[in-house]
Amino acid sequence: MGEEEEELVSRVQLRSCASLIRQQQEAKRRRWARQRARGMAAGGAKKDSCEVLDLAEYTKNQPWWRKLFGRSSGSSAEKYNVATQLVIGGVTGWCTGFIFQKVGKLAATAVGGGFFLLQIANHTGYIKVDWKLVEQDVSKAKEQLKFHSSGSKLTPEVKSRVDEVITFLKKNVILTGGFAGGFLLGMSS
Repeated sequence: MGEEEEELVSRVQLRSCASLIRQQQEAKRRRWARQRARGMAAGGAKKDSCEVLDLAEYTKNQPWWRKLFGRSSGSSAEKYNVATQLVIGGVTGWCTGFIFQKVGKLAATAVGGGFFLLQIANHTGYIKVDWKLVEQDVSKAKEQLKFHSSGSKLTPEVKSRVDEVITFLKKNVILTGGFAGGFLLGMSS
C-alpha cells in the first residue's frame, strides 16, 4: 500500500459512526432536493406527492415539552395509559410532598424560634408587652373574621378558577389520585 492509501484508511477509521450517519442524511437530502427540483421544472409538483420527513431534524426543532406531552392539549386520560398516569402523578406528588415537608419544617422552626426569642426578651426585660392592648386587638380581629365569614360569597374570578380546577380533577382522576398518594408518601419520607 502507498502512503496515500494508508492515510485514506486511517481517516476512514477515525470517523465516528455519528458523522457517517450525518453524511448519509445529507446525501439523502441533496438527492431529494434534486429530485424535487426536477419535478418542479418538469411541470410543477404533483398534488398527491409525499414529502420525506427527516425525523432527526424534526425532533431537533421541537421543544422538549412537545416531545414529552405531544401536541394534544386534552386530558391526560386521552394521551396516556393508566400506569403512565399513575407514575407521572405519583412522582410529581412525591416531589411536591417532600419539598412541602422540608419547607414546612423550616417555617415551623423559624416561627417557633422567633416566638421563643421574643419570650426570652420579654422575660429579661428587653421588651415590655401591653397584654391588654393585645387582647383588644385579638378580639377586634375575631369580630371582623365573623363578619366576613357570614357572607362568604366568592368573586366571579375565584369561582371560575375553582370550576376550572374541578373540571381538571374530574378529567384526570387517575393522575390526581397518583399525585395525592405521592404527596402523602413525600410528606411522610
